[in-house]
Amino acid sequence: MDQDERRLHASSFGGAAAAYAEHRPNYAHDAVRWALEAAPGPRVLDLGAGTGKLTAVLVALGAEAVAVEPDPAMLAELRREEPAVRALSGSAEAIPLPDASVDAVLAGNAMHWFDMALAGPEIARVLAPGGVLAGLWNVMDDRVGWVAELARVSGPAAVGPRDTPDGWRAETAGAHLPRSGGAARFGSAEQRLFPHGQRRTADSLVATLGTRAGMLVMPEEAREAALGRIRAFLAGRPETAEGEFTLAMLTGVLRVRRS
Repeated sequence: MDQDERRLHASSFGGAAAAYAEHRPNYAHDAVRWALEAAPGPRVLDLGAGTGKLTAVLVALGAEAVAVEPDPAMLAELRREEPAVRALSGSAEAIPLPDASVDAVLAGNAMHWFDMALAGPEIARVLAPGGVLAGLWNVMDDRVGWVAELARVSGPAAVGPRDTPDGWRAETAGAHLPRSGGAARFGSAEQRLFPHGQRRTADSLVATLGTRAGMLVMPEEAREAALGRIRAFLAGRPETAEGEFTLAMLTGVLRVRRS
């Protein structure tokens, strides 16, 4: 994906902020605990916070959370969902916080949109010594047969290479994490996957996949055709044809520590 395409995808969510808030999953609590276990304190920045899916988990786990999000519509949803959290307009490349003001920076399904040449020094600046940077991604657990078939039927606009465990490992292994930022240094990155799941119906799963960036930027006719294929697949599977079911997922964490 080139820079122009990346910017288009990254800016696609605002128009679907309400649907994003309703349909996107949160993050496995064990994954967030692991991301934070090496942090020197409780102050956590949710960077690229979207509508607050990760913010809500941080609050539930007792973190002192602050959220930063560049899109006004997403930020408005976040403030509605988590009114007690300090939520600021800003970006990974221009974080509106003082130096060494947080013990951890977490990004939920957002780090792949950051320009790390600019974001790396900014993250290093706001992190206290010993602080943690962690990206979290929800991926489909394609070890489950019908989930693997759903990923195939959905196509790359809805289920991209980062959206299954093997693809996530490969994509994030090569992530451009900050290796330095002024006097700061970051250690080697660690990867780990944690079981997760989301209760869905066929209709709500179609709506969830419709909030993926690749789907949001598709021409309307192509988007409706893709969603129609997914709807037909779910209607034809005994696991998903009627009522609620659990979409088997994993939360992947990529973690690195600042010296």
